[in-house]
Amino acid sequence: MLVHALLMICIQTVESNNSITTDDYFSISYLSSCAVSPSGTYTAWTEGRWDEDLDKRNTDIWIANQNMHGESPLRLTFDNAYDGSLQWANDDEWLYFSSRRGSKGDDLPRNGKKQVWRIKQDGTQLMAVTRLASGVEDWKVSADGKIVYYVTSDETQVEDDWKLLRKEHDDLEYGHGLVDYSTLRILHLSTWKHETLWEEEKVIQFFSPSPDGTKIAIITTPDTRLITNEGWSSLGIYDVATKETTLLDDTLWRENAPSPYGWVESPQWSSDGSRLAFSVDFDGFPRNMFVATFGESGATVQQVSRHGDVTLGSSPVWMPDSHDLLYIAERGTNRPLYQIENVGNGKQGATTERISGSLICWDFSVARDSKEIVALVGSTLTLTSVVKVMPDPSLVTVIANPNSHVADWELPTIMTVQWEAKDGTTIEGVLELPFGFTVGKDAPIPMYVHLHGGPTSSVTTALEFSMYGRGLLSSDGWAVFSPNYRGSTGYGDEFLTDLVGRENDIEVQDILAGVDAMVKRSIADPDKLAVGGWSNGGYLTNCLIAATARFKAASSGAGVFEQTMQWSIEDTPGHVVNYAEGLPWEVPTELQRMSPLFVADKISTPTIIHVGAGDARVPAEQSKALFRALHDYLDIPTQLIIYPGTGHGLSKMSHRKAKIEWDKAWLNHWVTQ
Repeated sequence: MLVHALLMICIQTVESNNSITTDDYFSISYLSSCAVSPSGTYTAWTEGRWDEDLDKRNTDIWIANQNMHGESPLRLTFDNAYDGSLQWANDDEWLYFSSRRGSKGDDLPRNGKKQVWRIKQDGTQLMAVTRLASGVEDWKVSADGKIVYYVTSDETQVEDDWKLLRKEHDDLEYGHGLVDYSTLRILHLSTWKHETLWEEEKVIQFFSPSPDGTKIAIITTPDTRLITNEGWSSLGIYDVATKETTLLDDTLWRENAPSPYGWVESPQWSSDGSRLAFSVDFDGFPRNMFVATFGESGATVQQVSRHGDVTLGSSPVWMPDSHDLLYIAERGTNRPLYQIENVGNGKQGATTERISGSLICWDFSVARDSKEIVALVGSTLTLTSVVKVMPDPSLVTVIANPNSHVADWELPTIMTVQWEAKDGTTIEGVLELPFGFTVGKDAPIPMYVHLHGGPTSSVTTALEFSMYGRGLLSSDGWAVFSPNYRGSTGYGDEFLTDLVGRENDIEVQDILAGVDAMVKRSIADPDKLAVGGWSNGGYLTNCLIAATARFKAASSGAGVFEQTMQWSIEDTPGHVVNYAEGLPWEVPTELQRMSPLFVADKISTPTIIHVGAGDARVPAEQSKALFRALHDYLDIPTQLIIYPGTGHGLSKMSHRKAKIEWDKAWLNHWVTQ
């Protein structure tokens, strides 16, 4: 068995002879999830590959037998079907997954709706498990492998004074009054009979059956609008025998939380059914994990402490047959995997590292019987691979590396950099330098300041090729500088919450101080600077070009221009309320201060603007307003590109290619020519 550190795999001398092109970007496979079989013998994962004919990245399932060393992985699925949500049954016989096979129509089960499917680990006996006209939403296989739980929904009229009028004029759209309430059903795999288990006037966001099937943890919201996840969601324990639901005491994540707008997510039972782990996410405040312990007197809930100044990067998962919790942490520019011993009953033990911070962990899965851990892991020198975790947290066995061809490319040098903010705080970020560039020896080069979204997020040192600039701009001779400004995750709670009440202020200072540091270190040419980002990165781009004229070009992607309008039209308004520390009629001055619109007359930077026509998170109206200000009133060189049929992210291959090529042309025209 070959055991390697991923860093060691690519430190070996490689004769790099290929520069990186836009077409190379579309040769990269994207690994998104993994699932190891109960015995630990088989590892399955989802792998997305670009398809020009489909104009998208199609996701298929691959599998490897860990006992058959040297054998190539087997591709299990080939359809244009969005395969995913991998779940093994109670043994290694069947791998279950969700899929949208076929086209929209009545040809069940290939009607284009999401159905549950299953397949043997050798790629045979592919079959549909559910065959529903409306498809399924969330679903789970029972611990004994005998039942599939699944959620469906039906549009229901709310019982109020206006029900008859809505019914009479049903060709109109209404702000509320029509709700797709959820139904939880089960499918018995021995008889193939369906049975309704739970049906209330609520919407199920997450659910988790206990191992013995007697209880179901259900997270619900009053309706299907995303806004109702922000503080309206509740976590209940449904007793299958009595058909009664008991809500968990939410004091810890509601009344005692720094924000009322927490999202309750991802409940999971321990193997013995005595404990339930879940997480609560906040915009602008630390994501936390909780454990409910069940006893004769009911449930007691505790908040689980994180290890040091880390941020929770994934929901917690129980180690089988134990009360140990596993979770991915965000620690600076790294993502280690941690294990906490014996959590519950108001206690928790020591924390150990299962994957070290030098390896970047994106997803993981634990074998029920063997307790082996497989993960999706990357590094500064490798794209994400499927690996088996070893006792030494710095060592892994590589199961599959779908992007091995990248080793022949002229890869950038990636490093963590630090600098001092205006107030003396140490800020960190990632610096990506072109292949062969030597700091101090080579002359300063053009620098692109890449701003991450969120802002409750961060940039890691993982090798990355992104339509937002990383990997691609460095191949054109740019330094790519990605600051983890105040409000970023991975640097402790205080660093994260320092941004609350100070948007368009403290993080802008952090970024500009970082730019100064890169210029002072003879990395960046001060006359050849550009800036860009998407979502919150687009917002910060708008803030920065309004704050300084030092950037010669900018790329603003799906960015906020005016914060009161953002609260009015986005699908998660709690984000704005948290950072502004109040509603628009309570803090109008603060919302104006946060908004670049009101100092737009200070902008002089040529700016290209990108946005999806159907973006619900940062609606296109924000980008249109920015374009109107710059193009129509301020006479600043500007381009507005609206991508039809697209939401907050660009999923079509043609759209991504357009963004990459437009950005390269725009930046080179205004900065390097």
